[in-house]
Amino acid sequence: MKTMTDEEADALDEYYTKNPPRVDPSKNGGFAKKSFKLIAIDDLSADYLITKALSDHKTPDQIINEMVREKLAAAM
Repeated sequence: MKTMTDEEADALDEYYTKNPPRVDPSKNGGFAKKSFKLIAIDDLSADYLITKALSDHKTPDQIINEMVREKLAAAM
């Protein structure tokens, strides 16, 4: 893979600074289709999620999703 020179990188930076990409929310994959929610958790919960995610080779969100689905299934 060819690497960029400093001049090429500066030119790309200037181009995208002056011409930012446009996102069309009506098309699939647009950023507007997904909502991101930030939640705060305590250190113990964060440590548990990270440890469980690493041991299961999953992301913390996947662990949370599984836990929520288990709780919902148990409640029904």
